[in-house]
Amino acid sequence: MLQLRNVSSHYGDLEALRTVTLEIGGNQIASIIGSNGAGKTTLINTISGIIPCSQGTITFMGKSLENAPAHKIVEEGLVQVPEGRLLFPYMSVLENLELGAFNPRSRKDLNRSLDEVFGYFPKLKDRRKQLAGTLSGGEQQMVAIGRGLMARPRLLMLDEPSLGLSPLIVKDMFETIKKIHAEGITILLIEQNVLQSLLISDRAYVLENGSVVLEGTGKDLLANPRVKEAYLGI
Repeated sequence: MLQLRNVSSHYGDLEALRTVTLEIGGNQIASIIGSNGAGKTTLINTISGIIPCSQGTITFMGKSLENAPAHKIVEEGLVQVPEGRLLFPYMSVLENLELGAFNPRSRKDLNRSLDEVFGYFPKLKDRRKQLAGTLSGGEQQMVAIGRGLMARPRLLMLDEPSLGLSPLIVKDMFETIKKIHAEGITILLIEQNVLQSLLISDRAYVLENGSVVLEGTGKDLLANPRVKEAYLGI
């Protein structure tokens, strides 16, 4: 579904990604794990068209995307939920969600998408008129994921969805991610909670210093001594 071949990207003269190659199959959950500064967010931003791809190819559903603008990539069904939520705090929950259906492909399904989002996150229906900036951290993350779903993604990229949330909310978040996947949406997950992300992943990659250094199934990496020591503290 998504293929990267020898992808590199730069911040000025600094090479942030170095010849990254990976594949995500349709209806998979794939995880990218790595320490802070490893290049995980840069990777997602490069796939999304936010950061230019300086080398290599990015192919989604058979179509080349490495030179496409970000809004065109969203229209293809490749949607990012950014780290830190990046909501519009002085707009209502409903207005934030509606902005997710900005592209023409998803706008025609706006009402159906809203019903689906409220099905995943019933609290948001009760708070739909509330300003997004007044919500709790967990509720704001629900809005961020809901806004991504409003774009009718074929592949949903989640950047640190559990960041700053309580353990109970994190558990609920991972259950929701599994429900979204069960509805046929492929997931690319960047997550500090390495154990939980690998437990639900079909495919996983370890990124260090902008390069993929390990890959395999989620179970394979959970059993890998290097992953255990570096990321699980075992």
